[in-house]
Amino acid sequence: MKLHIKKGDTVIVNAGESKGMEGKVLEILVDKQRAIVEGVNMISKHTKPNAENPQGGIVKKEAPIHISNLNVKDPSTGKAARIGRRMGDNNKLVRYSKTSGEEIK
Repeated sequence: MKLHIKKGDTVIVNAGESKGMEGKVLEILVDKQRAIVEGVNMISKHTKPNAENPQGGIVKKEAPIHISNLNVKDPSTGKAARIGRRMGDNNKLVRYSKTSGEEIK
């Protein structure tokens, strides 16, 4: 399945509790159509003491957010943009911003 976002993209949240926030995509969960975005949709997880965290306690971490609530940040304007695909050089599909027409790397 082709998704409009990829790992490493800078995205803007357009719905939900974290609306308006932006961050870098850390991981894509293709089968669940969700993404983990840096600093967005933070949850508190209670952990038992272990080797990494000998005290245990409460750890803040990112939770997955549905990809329909994310838009890629336009490289030229810095705003949320819809994504299209077109044939680029070497007959490969490239993603581009529908508002500015600029390719997204």
